[in-house]
Amino acid sequence: MVLLLQARASMTAAELARELEVSERTVTRDAQALSEAGVPVYADRGRAGGYRLIGGYRTRLTGLARTEAEALFLSGVPGALREMGLEDAASAARLKVSAALLPSLRDASRNAAQRFHLDAPSWFNEPKTPELLPAIADAVWDDRRITARYQRGDSEVERVLEPYGLVLKAGVWYLCARARVPEPATGSFRTYRIDRFTTVDVVTDADTGSDRFVRDEDFDLPRYWDNQAERFARSILRAEVVVRLSAEGTRRLPYVVDPIAARDALTAVTDGPDDHGRVTVTLGVESEEVAHSQLTALGPEVEVLAPEALRARFADDARRLAALYT
Repeated sequence: MVLLLQARASMTAAELARELEVSERTVTRDAQALSEAGVPVYADRGRAGGYRLIGGYRTRLTGLARTEAEALFLSGVPGALREMGLEDAASAARLKVSAALLPSLRDASRNAAQRFHLDAPSWFNEPKTPELLPAIADAVWDDRRITARYQRGDSEVERVLEPYGLVLKAGVWYLCARARVPEPATGSFRTYRIDRFTTVDVVTDADTGSDRFVRDEDFDLPRYWDNQAERFARSILRAEVVVRLSAEGTRRLPYVVDPIAARDALTAVTDGPDDHGRVTVTLGVESEEVAHSQLTALGPEVEVLAPEALRARFADDARRLAALYT
């Protein structure tokens, strides 16, 4: 209550009750308790009245809990905070920081919120928060070892994991963890989709008697994720197609196929454009089916040269389009 009154000139009992999620009677009682404790809370009577601090009273920034401090650094991603169960901690941290600022700076948080907003999910996908995300987030924050069961194909697998970090990619949550298999004394870092977890429980180590693990201080979450993402992108490029691209097709290629595949293909070009300004590249693709779907977006800016079956498919598309637009 003191922080709210310090951040604003005056607030009514109803406003305080709504903000603090208590009754107006509780607000009145707590205001009286603050006054008795020496905090100069003054109550203006009447319809336009309210509570305010007098005498320029200010409290220093104290009582910032660890979870609040950690959540403060994530305050630019409100959706992620809400899904991890940290929205209240972030709100409390912002309030404490705001109250400690000079009056001329108290609008900084509002100004930032009005100028930057992160909407993580991709278009046309309704994000769904994994039910077990808050429990996994708690384990990540507290370095607690967990036993997790998750869906892998048609079967369910159980693993003992040391959860190191969470990643939100295009609306999908991933856990980066060290798996304690097959030998309990060793393990490798792996990535799991959290929406495939079915159960999560904190587990105590039989040798140490503790449910906490000691983090590898050399582990770098952003670097690990970048390496994993690129490795995954390359791992699914199991086929190749040879295409001839116009200048416009070359420009648009990274927007219709995997950007890494496009970069590799265009970097490998050694011959310059032909007489028509086109270049021939060998492009890594997930499959001929996926290549057909992706390259169709380039229309006449691409010509498929190989494999023959894919070229024939594009030729058939061209004939059918010509017939439609005759």
